[in-house]
Amino acid sequence: MIVFLDVSRLDTVTALARTPSQSPVNNYEGIIVMTTTGEDARPLPLIGQAVGQAQASLTRLLTGILAGTGTSHPVWLGLQRLNALGGRPTREAYEADLSYWLQLDGPAAARLAGDVVAAGLAASGDDGSVAVSVQGRALREEVLAASAQVTGPMLATIDRAELDTTIRTLEKITRLARETSDTEGNR
Repeated sequence: MIVFLDVSRLDTVTALARTPSQSPVNNYEGIIVMTTTGEDARPLPLIGQAVGQAQASLTRLLTGILAGTGTSHPVWLGLQRLNALGGRPTREAYEADLSYWLQLDGPAAARLAGDVVAAGLAASGDDGSVAVSVQGRALREEVLAASAQVTGPMLATIDRAELDTTIRTLEKITRLARETSDTEGNR
């Protein structure tokens, strides 16, 4: 196995903004790029970047759809998490789920749960549960149908087996990351 190192100078990126007296001489503080060659050498994919870019692109499309319904993105995520919990968890379990999945502190999770209820998308039961309301189910159907109209043609250009593999891979990464997070006490 052969490893090559390339040290790139950061000041070359900002050289136009600096005067010669400000530019340090021989400043090699910067980015180190490693290239490995060999029979079994395969670079790890930049999955975080690819997933992040896909998520940002799809979120932009979703935000446009939600704007047409008058629903904020956080309230939509709150409704989606309630649905993922089976539609009728205890308020405590719902807030804990919002806190974990949306990385909210306790008060922010409680506010979001309250916002979902206040929007009429969920109802609080006498037994301390929170349930998706008829209005919440209708909103989900409307947004999912509108989303399918936008994403359907895009996804139709991708081989179904590749999509299935991608979904399974992302679900496994999510599960493994959650297990790692739970093991490290970050729940």
